[in-house]
Amino acid sequence: MVIGFYIKLISDTVPFLNKARSVHIIMNSQEQNMALVAISNPITSGRISTIMKEKNWTFVKTSDGDEAVDYYVKNKPGIVFISLDLSTINGHVTALEIREIDPGARIVFISSKTRISKVEDAAYSAGAVGILTTPLTKTKINEKWDNFFLEIPEAPGLADLDTLYPEIKEKEEEENILPPLPPLPPLTQIPDILNFPQENKRKRKWIRIILPLVILSSLTLYFLLNQGYIKITKYMP
Repeated sequence: MVIGFYIKLISDTVPFLNKARSVHIIMNSQEQNMALVAISNPITSGRISTIMKEKNWTFVKTSDGDEAVDYYVKNKPGIVFISLDLSTINGHVTALEIREIDPGARIVFISSKTRISKVEDAAYSAGAVGILTTPLTKTKINEKWDNFFLEIPEAPGLADLDTLYPEIKEKEEEENILPPLPPLPPLTQIPDILNFPQENKRKRKWIRIILPLVILSSLTLYFLLNQGYIKITKYMP
């Protein structure tokens, strides 16, 4: 009776499952919703941060090139907004280092209209996915937003990365070199130990012999007095 009930239940359920629609769950990872804003101008940096917040993207701001690279290594943000005038290392080198670490990094250069020529060269060198000019508006970003997530260009500047900042490499190498040792004194300043007076040697030799004997005699006398073997009495004439 019970077995028949389960057989009927299964037979009624299978057709329903065959007709049911499949459900796909799409999850957005935290990396795709995180932006790195590496821009020295606080007004431009704040404007981009506000727009990212409106898009429900988290963001981190910095104006230091080294910090930007370190942050990217640890967090792998989905997009990087960067300007040329960063501290420690400039934005061009920063972008190349990020692309060297992650060929899939999406980098957007931010530029003023007066520096657009240099920024275009840097963007081509680092394989940036786009360029935005200041003053920034939400409309400007929205117009190019979809293009930022298309195919990532090659970064031809990676071949010349080492030559772009030789002074930084030389400074690091200098810091790793140990300071030179002080020069040795000339041989003429070393005292001749063979010319020391022999008399002083003889005196030191006798002192080394006599001093232990005196100490040993004193200890022996103290022991005999303490044990009562020797008594000292006052002489009365």
